Amino acid sequence: MSNQIDRFLGDSLWRTIVKLAIISLVVGVILSALNITPFEVWDSIREFVVHLYNLGFDALGSIFRYFLYGALIVVPIFVIMRLLQMGR
Repeated sequence: MSNQIDRFLGDSLWRTIVKLAIISLVVGVILSALNITPFEVWDSIREFVVHLYNLGFDALGSIFRYFLYGALIVVPIFVIMRLLQMGR
């Protein structure tokens, strides 16, 4: 079991915990110096995802509208062509 955890973490459990603690401290100092809170970071990420989500559905609406516009021309022409070929 310990071998699988070490393989997953890439190092021993305790060394990984120490590395993460040191990196967390350094990142915390940098964020504090920049006057950025973790809540602002998470809020920005959430807003970004919501914006992409809304943008995606707007794009889908545009694609569906283009599909309908094209279908209004293509489908009647297709039906007329099929009807003309049936007469031959």
